Formats: sequence, structure tokens, C-alpha cells
Amino acid sequence: MDLAALRAQQIELASSVIREDCLNDAPLRLIGGADVGFEQGGDITRAAMVLLTYPSLELVEYQVARIATTMPYIPGFLSFREFPALQAAWDLLSQKPDLLFVDGHGISHPRRLGVASHFGLLMDVPTIGVAKKRLCGRVEDLSQEPGAIAPLMDKGEQLAWVWRSKVRCNPLFISTGHRVGLDSALALVQNCTRGYRLPEPTRWADAVASRRPAFIRWQEIQR
Repeated sequence: MDLAALRAQQIELASSVIREDCLNDAPLRLIGGADVGFEQGGDITRAAMVLLTYPSLELVEYQVARIATTMPYIPGFLSFREFPALQAAWDLLSQKPDLLFVDGHGISHPRRLGVASHFGLLMDVPTIGVAKKRLCGRVEDLSQEPGAIAPLMDKGEQLAWVWRSKVRCNPLFISTGHRVGLDSALALVQNCTRGYRLPEPTRWADAVASRRPAFIRWQEIQR
């Protein structure tokens, strides 16, 4: 594995990421959610994609792709490992979302190319990174109160908003993926949060991927 070449590729791709709002002129109609996991000891990469109506946030489509894992886990290079399965799930969707929430980092990455930025750039779709853990940077003490917010800073640059979406829950790291500005990313995630820790697009993607009770109930209703 030529990590130097991958690192150079990350830096080059990151330079093309659009960090300001560049959404389509039409109002948002569909918001997607994406979640990636691994099965069979990491041999299989599983990506789930969901489509939700906006602003009602009703689940209207889901797809799951399972493919052979193409590279090992290497910190800082996760997007190369996750991208092939994400693209496979994306290709299965009958229609494409106006905006995609990705369970992972956008520009809040040491080389400013987390999976949300990587996927958004290569697919040319507006994306937002919604991560559950910090990858780089620092954040000042964040209040335990729900709704508390603070910037994630790294080398004098703000990479994300750190937002406590729910009481007694760890905060989320919300960052620009591609074609969405940082403040818009925060506002959109807040608008799509309905009392759970995760916003609805990535919450449903996780529910589909892991076959959680909420998804099982939804399937039964559809029958």
C-alpha cells in the first residue's frame, strides 16, 4: 500500500472541494443519508443509502450494497476503504438526492478529505459530514446542555461545528463535505434532527444497515 501516493491524492482532491454553498437553485426535495459498516471480520464492506423527503423527512427509498473490502483499515485513509461500497449503493438508488448526509467527516480531517468530502467531490453531489468522534483539531469545553455548540479548530482554521444534539449524549462533529458551507451544514443538520442524537438521514441509514426496530416497523407498515 503506497500511503505516500494516497496522501498526495488526498491533498490534491481536497484542493478541489467546494466549501461554500453551491446547491441547486431548486428547493431541497430529497435528502439522502449514508452509513458504512463492515461484516465478516472486515472482509465485506456494507453501505446503506436512504432517501427522505424534505422537509417532512419521510423515508421513501433505501438501498444496501455489500462488496468485498478493497483495502485494510488505516487511520486517516478510511474514505478509500469506504468509497467503493458507497458508490455501489449510490448507483442502486432510483433517484438521486439533492443533498447527502454522510456518517463520517467532511473537511474535519488532517488533510481535509474525510469520506463526506471525498464522496461528494467525486460524485459531484452536495454533502455534509456528520461524525460521532473527533478526528483532528481541538474544541474548547462544550457545555453539557443540549444545543451547546463550539467550533472545532485546527491550525487556525475552523473545520466543523461541534453540536450537542441531545442531553446526556456525546456531541456531533458537523462539517462541510462538498458544495455546502459550514454554517449551512449546521443549520441543515439541526433542521433534520427530531429528538434523537443523529439527524434523520444518517439515523435512518444506520437503522437500515443494522436492521434496527424502527426500520423493521417501517417495512411492516409498507406491506
